[in-house]
Amino acid sequence: MIAANEEMILYEYPFNERVRTLLRLEDLFDKLYFFCEQSHPYCHHTALLTLFEIGEVTSRSDLKVELLQELERHKQSLAGLRNDPRVVQDALQRILEDIEAAQTALSASAGKAGQHLRDNEWLMSVRSRSIIPGGTCEFDLPSYHAWLTRSREQRTEDLGNWVRPLSHFQKALAIVLRLLRESAQHSHHTAAMGNFQQMLQGKSHALLQVRVARQLQAIPEISANKYLLSIRFGRADGDMKPRPVERDVEFDLALCAL
Repeated sequence: MIAANEEMILYEYPFNERVRTLLRLEDLFDKLYFFCEQSHPYCHHTALLTLFEIGEVTSRSDLKVELLQELERHKQSLAGLRNDPRVVQDALQRILEDIEAAQTALSASAGKAGQHLRDNEWLMSVRSRSIIPGGTCEFDLPSYHAWLTRSREQRTEDLGNWVRPLSHFQKALAIVLRLLRESAQHSHHTAAMGNFQQMLQGKSHALLQVRVARQLQAIPEISANKYLLSIRFGRADGDMKPRPVERDVEFDLALCAL
């Protein structure tokens, strides 16, 4: 995920496949909710394509089991902080309640994430055509063209019915990623001539964050494992192809692990 404000751009890099999947889903859910809230049929078409992408990502793993495992791990870790004078107990109790609510909702949900999409024959017919460039034209899918011509209210209601069964998964992954990001250990560094390396001594991390000033126009190319972190900064020229930065680049680094 790339987040930005007026001064800094945030780049995130996952250390393992589970976090990689959660970041991809977070990005897709952000786009899905944005396009669902719009009114134009083209926006709802994009929302549906994004929903298919979510279904594709969730079909590759048992997301429900993985999220329940992550929530339980976080709950056990945080429960150990009860009565710790260094911890704000009211805030701790709220997050524990959020975790328990997410666990209850996930456990009550039937089947795997996105299974209701895969069981919908009409949606799967649209998805199979959407893989083909221009495959959802009105002469290919007249029923889909008819759906796009419905009123905004009707389309929004349909999208809500298709998205709603996934809301429990979205809320759960949001909690997991929030707790992961809040565990960040921040430090400030300078990449000499655009290059930076740091030994990680075999420590287990889940997520890496790099923040760099927008005005520097420096794009990090990140490679990392539990032993070594390497960052090479580049700069996009007119053709948008990154080329090495041959100057020092200051940036903020955060390593996240629970």
